[in-house]
Amino acid sequence: MADTSTIVLFHSAYGLRPAVHEAADRLRAAGHEVVVPDLYEGETAETVEDGMVIKERIGRDELLKRAITAAAPYSDRGLVYAGFSLGGSLAQNLALGDDKARGLLLLHGTSDIADDAAADDLPVQLHVADPDPFEPHDWLNAWYLRMRRAGADVEVFRYGGAGHIFTDPELPDYDKEAAEATWRVALGFLASL
Repeated sequence: MADTSTIVLFHSAYGLRPAVHEAADRLRAAGHEVVVPDLYEGETAETVEDGMVIKERIGRDELLKRAITAAAPYSDRGLVYAGFSLGGSLAQNLALGDDKARGLLLLHGTSDIADDAAADDLPVQLHVADPDPFEPHDWLNAWYLRMRRAGADVEVFRYGGAGHIFTDPELPDYDKEAAEATWRVALGFLASL
């Protein structure tokens, strides 16, 4: 049997929607333990604009604090951090700050990387739409180079014509073919950690 991981899976700016629970169930079915924090404390958004309003009201620092608090009880296990869009950004920040992190799975989102970031051989996989208005090519190229400079082992998978959060069947961005390809590759990545 493949090695299993404890995964902390962070939701997007839309909040903790059914698609996040479905993703967690998919990961559990593959044998992983999955923690799904609700960083919005019960609020969800119908549009990305509404989600950004919630995000701004809570504030990035508070969201990061909530993410750290949610992950802390499990961090001694060597976590795999994962997230959708905004959640990917938070997952990246936590993974780069955790020297026990076993992996980082980014779905539709990345974050800035500090110049002194160190991610010694951290396995990182990013799945992103191509093009993606929130993750433009120039940004992704610079992000990739900075992650490599930090020491991460990075793979990037781009999905032409898909919408930003193309794995959520309830959003207009949804792309069934890209979503299934993402989960096939991501489950292989997680099994390899």
